[in-house]
This record gives sequence, structure tokens and C-alpha cells, in this order.
Amino acid sequence: MTELNAMKLTWKFPVAYWSANLVELFERAAYYGMFIALTLFLTRNVGFSDIETGWIVAVFAATLYLAPTFTGALADKIGFRNGLLIAFSLLFCGYAVLGALPTKFFSLVALFLIMVGGSFVKPIITGTVAKCSDEINRARAYSIFYQIVNIGAFLGKTVAKPLRTTLGLEYINFYAAAMAGCALLVVVLFYKSVDTHGEGKSLREVGAGFIRVILNFRFMALILIVAGFWAIQGQLYATMPKYTLRLIGEHAAPEWLANINPLVVVLLVVLITHLVRSIRPVSSISIALAIIPLSALSVALSPLLMKITGKSIDLGLFALHPITVTLIIGIALQGLAECFLSPRYYEYASKQAPPGEEGLYLGYAHLTTFFAWFFGFASSGYLLDRYCPDPKTLTPAQMVHAYDHAHYIWYFFVGVGVLAFIAILIFRWITDAIDRRKEGTI
Repeated sequence: MTELNAMKLTWKFPVAYWSANLVELFERAAYYGMFIALTLFLTRNVGFSDIETGWIVAVFAATLYLAPTFTGALADKIGFRNGLLIAFSLLFCGYAVLGALPTKFFSLVALFLIMVGGSFVKPIITGTVAKCSDEINRARAYSIFYQIVNIGAFLGKTVAKPLRTTLGLEYINFYAAAMAGCALLVVVLFYKSVDTHGEGKSLREVGAGFIRVILNFRFMALILIVAGFWAIQGQLYATMPKYTLRLIGEHAAPEWLANINPLVVVLLVVLITHLVRSIRPVSSISIALAIIPLSALSVALSPLLMKITGKSIDLGLFALHPITVTLIIGIALQGLAECFLSPRYYEYASKQAPPGEEGLYLGYAHLTTFFAWFFGFASSGYLLDRYCPDPKTLTPAQMVHAYDHAHYIWYFFVGVGVLAFIAILIFRWITDAIDRRKEGTI
């Protein structure tokens, strides 16, 4: 039987699978190119304050992680191809409007279009991958998909830096619109909808499932605890771009620094998942939550490094600003922590589900990012306004000492990480006691 199964292993998948992956590449390149520069664009080009920007992006990013549960159900009803045509039409218009009409009203309209369009893409593409592969080859199908996601994200953030410095922030949105247009063209020419007849859930069923998940205390507690991790990781997009450019200068490359995270994940996630395979998922999650406050702490210690090295660290072929060095260390630690967290978190989430509801619980596992993005971006706006304010709001006299305590921002997120780590230890103690009582060992 094993030999028969081995003979069925293949890297050949139908056209719908490959076109879906190509669509995902364009969509991720568009989204991450736009997203890494979004807070900068809303403040510099549109005119929102740091606090206003924080709240706007908090609602946008958080809703983008909640909405797919409902748009996914709608896509099952209207068909995957129709769903993608709607999605990329909205994305193209949203990105184009964001770049062409940088007013407060039209920026909000554009972000709404991007949020709705983007919320269709992930459930449809992941659903296509599942339907275009059998049980034997599904792991291979998703491994390709995962690499495509990371390649698209890497390309988007890489392109964003030269566009920002040579043409202007608005051209990043035009680039994103072009990528969405390419994806739309692929859907029109190559994507053929897979059969979803009779398999989707109604919105009523989705809502009922949402309530069941919310009422699962253990699962919701884990979601809220792990949100502390993602609130810190989300500072790659919320705080780091403005922090880097305001303290180092316009020549800095926050877009490229952000790419360190997916690079570390791609290089190490398989190895680390293999190394921790024999320990409980909650133990692996605990390791991640022990590492993540260290990532924020490393950035917070940049003034100490600057006292030792001065404003430049000579590495032979090139020199780096001390803040750049601490950011590299901090972002690499984030990637390392993510390797311990993500695979085992979804494994743990699946084990919390009652029989037959594993898919439901895995679908709602992303709620942790919903809470994290909302809290992380909103708090970032206040912290930037207090410790690393927009230079346009300062007089020359105020600029002299305006950023003396900018690193305090990262101490706040050290605190968030420490609280999350303490919470996971308490969570383990309580749930282990409950499980022992159920098993009759107490």
C-alpha cells in the first residue's frame, strides 16, 4: 500500500492550481508593497496624524483578518472565479484611487475597497489549492503555495524602497494597482473555477460557528495570549518604518529590513518544527513567547549600543547605523520566534476543536491577528506621537531633543511580550490542572 501511495506522489497539478498560485504571487506583491509604506503614506501624503493613522490602519488590517470568514462563505455561493474577478477589480480600483487621490475621504474609500477585495482572495486561493490536490499530494501543494506567498511578500517590500526614494510614496500604490491588474488578467485568461456546489456554508451557519468558537474559553484565551506575539511582530509595519526614517534618515531602508523576518522563517521553519516535534505544542508556543520580548528589547537598547560605537558601525565593506543593527537583531529574533509559534499554534488550535469541527477552529485561529493588529496599530499611533513625533509638527528648537526617548516605544512592547509570556505560563498551569482532573489523576 505504501508503494502504491508513493507511486501517486507528483508535482503535477491542474491549471487552476498553478494559475491560483500565480494570482497569489501578484496579490502578495501588491499588498505587502503597499502595506509596508501605508502608515508613511497616510501621514506624509494624505495628512493624517500619527494617532489617526494608527486607528485607521488598525481597523483596516484587523478587519482584513476577520472578513474572510464571511467572504469565504459568499465565494462558495457565487463561485471561486466570480469571487476572484470581484476581488481583483476592487483591489485594482482601491490601489489606484489610493495613489491618485490622496485626500482623507478617498483614502478611506480606497482602503475599504482593498479590505473587501483582499478578504475574498485568501479563502478562495487556499480553497483552490485544497481542491486541486488529493490527500497524498496536499502537503506538496501547500508547500509550493507557502513559498509563493513568501516570494510575493519579499518582492513587494523589496520594490517599495526604490519606488519611495526615486518616485514617491504614491507610486507604490500604482505599482500595487499594476500587480492587481496582472492578477485580474490571469484570472480572466487562465483561472477556471473549481466545483464548490453544495460544499459552502450559509452566513447563518458561519455566524453560529463564530459564536461556538467565541464561547470556547480555552481556545479564546489562547487566541488573546498569542495576540501579544503578533502585536509585537506587527510593529514591522506599524512603528518601524516611521521610527527608522525619523531617526536614521530618508536613506534608511525599512522595507528591506522587514524582509529579514520572512527570510529567517523560510530558512528555519522546517528545521525548528522538526526539532520541537516531540514536545507539546503549548511548550513550543511558550518558547516563542519567551523570545518575542527579546526582539523588542534589542531595539530598545540601541542608545546603549550608540554610546559604545558612535553613530556608525564599520563592518569592513560597509557601515551600519546602530539602530539598523539592533533592528536587524530584533527582526531576526521575531522570525526565529515565529518558527516556534506558527506551525504548533495551528496544531494546538486543531486539537481544541470538537470532532468534525477542525476546519472551523482553524479558520478562526486567525482571530489572534485580528486582536493583535487592532491593538498593535492603535497603540503605535499614540507611542509615535509621544516619543517619535512627525518632524513636520515640530519647531527647529523642539527637534533638538524630540527623539531622545524614541526607544521607549520598544520598552512598551517588551512589556506586552512579558505579559504574554506570563499569561501562557498561567494558561498552561490552569489547563494542565483541568486536564488532570478530567483524567482522574487529582
